[in-house]
Amino acid sequence: MRVFVFEYITGGGMLDSPVSPSLVEEGNLMLKALVSDLAEIAGIEVFTIRDARLGKPDLPIKCFMLQGIEDFLETWQECMDYADAVWPIAPENGDILKHISETVISQGKVLLNSPPQAVQTTSSKLTTSTHLSERGIPVVPTYQFEEGVPDRIGSWVLKPDDGVGCQGIRVCRDRDDLCRQFGLLPVGQSYVIQPFIHGTPTSINLLACNGEAFVLSVNHQRIAMTDTGFMLLGCVVNGYAKNRAGYHKIGQQVVAALPDLWGIIGVDIIDTAEGLLVLEVNPRITTSYVGLKESTGINPAALVLDLLKDKLSLPDQILNPLVVDVNLEYVGAA
Repeated sequence: MRVFVFEYITGGGMLDSPVSPSLVEEGNLMLKALVSDLAEIAGIEVFTIRDARLGKPDLPIKCFMLQGIEDFLETWQECMDYADAVWPIAPENGDILKHISETVISQGKVLLNSPPQAVQTTSSKLTTSTHLSERGIPVVPTYQFEEGVPDRIGSWVLKPDDGVGCQGIRVCRDRDDLCRQFGLLPVGQSYVIQPFIHGTPTSINLLACNGEAFVLSVNHQRIAMTDTGFMLLGCVVNGYAKNRAGYHKIGQQVVAALPDLWGIIGVDIIDTAEGLLVLEVNPRITTSYVGLKESTGINPAALVLDLLKDKLSLPDQILNPLVVDVNLEYVGAA
């Protein structure tokens, strides 16, 4: 099988604009981890494309260097034509991941990721929260500002509805500050508001197929609060041992509620004094993928390829996983 791995940030998606060093570093980490995992699998040929401004990566595969937009369009199509399957790593905002996924399917290639309909649902924080809440899954309450701010005392979080990670998030001290900051937002983008929830930021990596889920890791998200928002410093893969049964249960509930999810996905969860609350669902691999193989002793990319047989065939749990720190601080990525 010929697999085209397309990491959006480093693979030409930003050729027409400056690239953020932090986004490049996260993209590089995920690209290298995924390519290394795929390259270990017998019968798999892996290749990718690369923004030439970033230099050639140290990868054991063919990498096509892109000098400009014209290069991107031509080389992208050549790679698509040659590939049997495509594994995209791309953000959901602006329908980027959805569009890539639709293109892969329209060209008759195997998509090694969640299908467009699952990406569309989970790209919206409001839609995801409403969908899960209606099915009895505990979530962080999510609202549209235009529909009214609930009467509560405390801080608020204002964020893009299709935002990725900590980008574009604003922490508002109270209702008045929320109203002021909302008035300063640019026109043309949809935002949501959420109450500031006190708790431990965590996440899980799931293998999903046909409404069934297998939990690969329960992670501690190292997030720092700034004067105006949040900053991701890294994540500790399988570094959160508290209430693992609860995480397994909520992960399975999320996938049962969103049965179109497929492959490796991430679910952000806040562990509060009252219990676990789902914050958002990422229909793709996230930065924590980088530590999955070392932590579990299992090649996660091989697990995804096994899903092409249309079923989950795994043990009940991963015994004695290692704790692996994925650090985004040392290169200034945070």
